[in-house]
Amino acid sequence: MKKRKTSAAFGIIGLGRFGMALVECLSGAEKEVIAIDKDENKVKEARRYTDYAFVVKSLDQETLEEVGMQNCDTVVICIGEQVDISILTTMIVSNLKVPHVIAKASSPIHGEVLKRLGAVVVYPEWDMAVRLGKRMVYDNFLDSVTLEGDVEVRRIQVTSKLIGVSIQDVDVRQKYGLNIIAIEHDHHTDVEFPSRYCFREGDIICVIGKTLNIGRFENDIHDDE
Repeated sequence: MKKRKTSAAFGIIGLGRFGMALVECLSGAEKEVIAIDKDENKVKEARRYTDYAFVVKSLDQETLEEVGMQNCDTVVICIGEQVDISILTTMIVSNLKVPHVIAKASSPIHGEVLKRLGAVVVYPEWDMAVRLGKRMVYDNFLDSVTLEGDVEVRRIQVTSKLIGVSIQDVDVRQKYGLNIIAIEHDHHTDVEFPSRYCFREGDIICVIGKTLNIGRFENDIHDDE
């Protein structure tokens, strides 16, 4: 395997469902991606999306340098199930001085170790389960992004209880400690709107705040009809 110089912005280590989805998404956004796995069939599939997909038999530092991982702005380690390999690979990538290291974790303890190695930790299965649970609990739940400190950005479908009511009258900041950061309607997103704006049928509001407070807000606007 020859050493190569590349301007690739992203490196993906491990081409399971999570890793392959990242390769497809990033390549679809016209980003250059280095993708590696020990499974030749998975690498062949990844080559549908990127020219920089390689079969590797080892994840030692020399191999990662040969494929150019040290040239990436962000490297994602997608091998959470193999905890020992995940930890070792995260340590090696961090030693390569990659600016942003993201690692998939299979448990809170695993995630804590990865954090101490300097990685941003993700829990794909846990996140998916939480989102499914929220859809089951809240009929008007659409999607959310979880931030540190039990804070979320959540998209919420406007219910009949809000239609015709102004943002000022709802007063989510005072009542719930939330901020409305965007309003979506007919595939258009508006981030600048007056406090006198009245919600319309079909509106989707994007709010940010503590998860517990968002839950209270959703319960209060929920249609019982």
